Amino acid sequence: QVQLVESGGGLVQPGGSLRLSCAASGVTFSMYAMSWHRQAPGKERELVARISAGGSRSYVDSVKGRFTISRDNDKNTVYLQMNSLKPEDTAVYYCNQVVRGMDYWGKGIQVTVSS
Repeated sequence: QVQLVESGGGLVQPGGSLRLSCAASGVTFSMYAMSWHRQAPGKERELVARISAGGSRSYVDSVKGRFTISRDNDKNTVYLQMNSLKPEDTAVYYCNQVVRGMDYWGKGIQVTVSS
């Protein structure tokens, strides 16, 4: 059973930073890509960032230059460093892993950017 648990969300002012973490269990972590998605009220869930098993990274255009995805295979954890946060970044952020064609999701964690 793959389990993903997010942490590190909260309330931050515009221009501030947050670091999200996602701890994975029940899988050989280093073998699979990891990604972060987000869903804002009234919008579809979107892919924010992805890191492959080999360490290659990709981002949605709206967060390029501001967000950084990374992974620590020894800790079975993927991170999302979010800098220069904007109100439009407000959303529930979800950790995702695809294992043998099956999607696994964390429960989601709230990120609110507001003054």
